[in-house]
Amino acid sequence: MSDNPLAQILEMDGEERYDYFLDAVVEERELWILVNSDNQFLKIVSEEDGVGYLPVWPSEDFAADYASGSGDLAPKSLSLPDFFKKWVPGLSRDKLEVGVFPGADSELWITGPEALKSDLQDVLSGSF
Repeated sequence: MSDNPLAQILEMDGEERYDYFLDAVVEERELWILVNSDNQFLKIVSEEDGVGYLPVWPSEDFAADYASGSGDLAPKSLSLPDFFKKWVPGLSRDKLEVGVFPGADSELWITGPEALKSDLQDVLSGSF
């Protein structure tokens, strides 16, 4: 483990990062995506199974760290209400999953937008 808190969190496994993500997003009431210079959001299609997903992060720092070296990508904040009202229905309609908090390893927690919304609402209500 390093002295860098960012690195320590990125070294967690996918499930630990998912739990961290839920707590951080509920606390800050926002999550982060990456967009290009045309304001188009980053979508990744898994080479393994062809599943398309929207990667999301709990803070600007983690999103920026993931984008470092890409040149064209910048972090963009989504408020939690905006995510619930606009993004979840849109992602569901487009049949996109959500890749929660990509980290240093290749392990990634991929979930449906409605399932993520439900988990976030559980944390919001204190029943998670």
